[in-house]
Amino acid sequence: MNFPENLKYTEDHEWVSVNGNIGTIGVTEHAQSELGDVVYVDISDSVTSITKGESFGTIEAVKTVSDIFAPVSGKVLEINSALNDDPAVVNSDPYGAGWMIKIEIYNPAELDDLLDVKAYTQIIGH
Repeated sequence: MNFPENLKYTEDHEWVSVNGNIGTIGVTEHAQSELGDVVYVDISDSVTSITKGESFGTIEAVKTVSDIFAPVSGKVLEINSALNDDPAVVNSDPYGAGWMIKIEIYNPAELDDLLDVKAYTQIIGH
């Protein structure tokens, strides 16, 4: 499995990529493999901000539905609308085209609570 070293991870299997004060959030390759074939990603267009640790949407696979939790708090800048037409891209490219949401990070110090790649892979047993 692939776990990019430049990302921060949560124990709930989300990742965040940080560029300045902009965070791009998605689910890890481990998460999508555990879920199976993703058939729907539900993030409401009315979501204007997310709060660390709270659900901001759901990801639906053939056999289950799982919440997507915010790794950090922020103002929503963009929701990946391409997932409406092709949610399976979460399976094929979870760290690229399968991103979920982009935010302006409110408190960069929240990033310090996230896991680096080594800590995340230990949690999932890789």
